[in-house]
Amino acid sequence: MTEPSEPSEPDLDQAGRVILTGISSRAFEHPADRTALTAMRALPGFDQLLRIASGMLRERQYRLVFLSSAVRVDERQFGDLHALLGEVCAVLDVAERPELFVYNDPQPNAITLGVDQPFIALSSGLYELTDPDERRFVLAHEVGHAMSGHALYQSLLLHLVNLIGAIGWLPVGALGLRALYAALREWQRKAELSGDRAGLLATQDLDAGLRMTMKLAGGAHLDRIDVDAFLKQGEDYEASGDLRDGVLKLLNTERSTHPFAAVRAVELNRWAASDEYRTILTGDYPHRDDDHAASFTDAMRDAARAYKKRIDESKDPLVGAVRNLSTSVGSAADGIFDWISRQARGGVQDTTHPEPDSPADEAPADDEPPPEGNGSAGPAPER
Repeated sequence: MTEPSEPSEPDLDQAGRVILTGISSRAFEHPADRTALTAMRALPGFDQLLRIASGMLRERQYRLVFLSSAVRVDERQFGDLHALLGEVCAVLDVAERPELFVYNDPQPNAITLGVDQPFIALSSGLYELTDPDERRFVLAHEVGHAMSGHALYQSLLLHLVNLIGAIGWLPVGALGLRALYAALREWQRKAELSGDRAGLLATQDLDAGLRMTMKLAGGAHLDRIDVDAFLKQGEDYEASGDLRDGVLKLLNTERSTHPFAAVRAVELNRWAASDEYRTILTGDYPHRDDDHAASFTDAMRDAARAYKKRIDESKDPLVGAVRNLSTSVGSAADGIFDWISRQARGGVQDTTHPEPDSPADEAPADDEPPPEGNGSAGPAPER
């Protein structure tokens, strides 16, 4: 009888990065992003719908704009970026590398557009702001967008913004579009977190990713920015203030395309320390060949678990108030139900389920799960 073979060591590139052969974008997508994408991928004809929508959204027109007015990256033009993109595509095992353009704009920015043939556009301002390792992270972030199919929603948002501007003066007609716009913006912010995770997987360099977020916040002066202080700043933002600040945070992010830089740094640092990230680097991750069989129910369950954990650990005052309110409402509902049950029995207490007389009686049995609620979660661990 043949002995089972030992798990093979993952392949490495010349820089020692783990090559993630056949990796699916589901491996790095944020739970909210993954759930929505899994639901749509499961729809019959979704791929064809993407192509139709791509044609309607003038994907070819966008590419022609960059082809005529920006610099197309290859071995002769921005050869350093061409090499970095090749490294990223090798680690993420991307069969067809997207086109890359550099356009003249002092604002640091990058975008991925297109569905059938995605392409990346990088501003000169972002190129000048970053060093080679940070540029590799940026390119990997954008390749992650292409792998997930986020380019369609970027294109849709561009057209939706123009449409809202054209009919925004209508008090009623634009309400539905504005609601859709807000929902797409929220999705876009979660998709950016997915892109950051792709950047980390492709570079396997947390420092480069954190430096990128610090530069987006404070410019190129890294000699005057401390990474630990910056992460503490992001954690303080999540926990600071009262209910008013919680509401103001929602208003501040309403029209934002990206999570704020300090928040992105905290999210990236948190994922880099997770078992999920470490497991992927051992070679245990979903493969793109299995995307067609991905379960929407499983994705929903994973998203629910992730959000419950974040809510239980959150120090945000608004989240805490909602969490405490839900616990209080749940306790009140239990009390009302017990009272109604006793009245239905003519005021006689149910002796088969006696009420506890002491705190020791309140403890659940060993084979019963603890009650859900704020009290069972405990405080979030300090970083």
